[in-house]
Amino acid sequence: MNSIKKVLVAGKDGQLGRALQSTHPDNVSMVCASRSSVDISDASSVHRWIDEHRPDALINAAAYTAVDLAETEVDTATAVNVEGPRILGRCARELGIPVLHFSTDFVFDGAQGTPYLPDDAVNPLSVYGRTKYLGERALLDEAGGLATVIRTAWVYGSDGKNFVTSMLKLMGERDVLNIVSDQVGTPTCVEGLATAAWRVLEREVTGVLHWTDAGVASWYDFAVAIQELALKHRLLDKEVQVNPIPAVDFPTPAVRPKMSVLDKTATWTALGWTPVHWRANLDRALSRRKSAV
Repeated sequence: MNSIKKVLVAGKDGQLGRALQSTHPDNVSMVCASRSSVDISDASSVHRWIDEHRPDALINAAAYTAVDLAETEVDTATAVNVEGPRILGRCARELGIPVLHFSTDFVFDGAQGTPYLPDDAVNPLSVYGRTKYLGERALLDEAGGLATVIRTAWVYGSDGKNFVTSMLKLMGERDVLNIVSDQVGTPTCVEGLATAAWRVLEREVTGVLHWTDAGVASWYDFAVAIQELALKHRLLDKEVQVNPIPAVDFPTPAVRPKMSVLDKTATWTALGWTPVHWRANLDRALSRRKSAV
């Protein structure tokens, strides 16, 4: 990353934006923008930001991630997830600098039955998944060989709004939880994802990549592990009953893929780094949460 000294990051206040700030290399300065300061779907707003700071690279950690709300808020999801990457890609091309963007396992329909390679056919089942795929294409079409897309899945951190913090809250309030057991993916700790992103820039890896923690789980498996490790770290003071249920018993506005595990082999090889199992990273995240209490 010798040639990259200044990076602009959109999405300052999200869990990924915060993780990028906490993991950035010492020799890289960051200028981070929140949604209120830079609207990535507004070309004039983005150009003013870039013209002011003249970066060596761009990272887009901003996204519309409300999967179910996207079914009715199509225009908003499209503006952020499609037009934003298109504008950033165009700016990257004009400046001749790399641009890094994050996408999702939800670009796949989950029907394949085996982990998805980056060049496998996509078939998003939801507005969210569709806008994220269109955003990938828009970025790559605009920035070409300067663009990198990292698809990831089930991202969480030790704070903020995510599945882990939601489960901890519900486990502290209820005696019984019913969790979907027939949707399978890979939980991904956000700090590991952010570290991988910096390594991608350092090694100048481009194109479409897949990155998650190692291993697989259902949402039910994930919830059971959250409770077990939260009890270990004394984040919970009692055990609740966690029941596995089929997705059909928990209908949602957006359809989710049943098996959206990503094949990360090529990315791990390119980065020279294999992440640990998702359960080990979950243990560390809950330990950090306990330390912060």
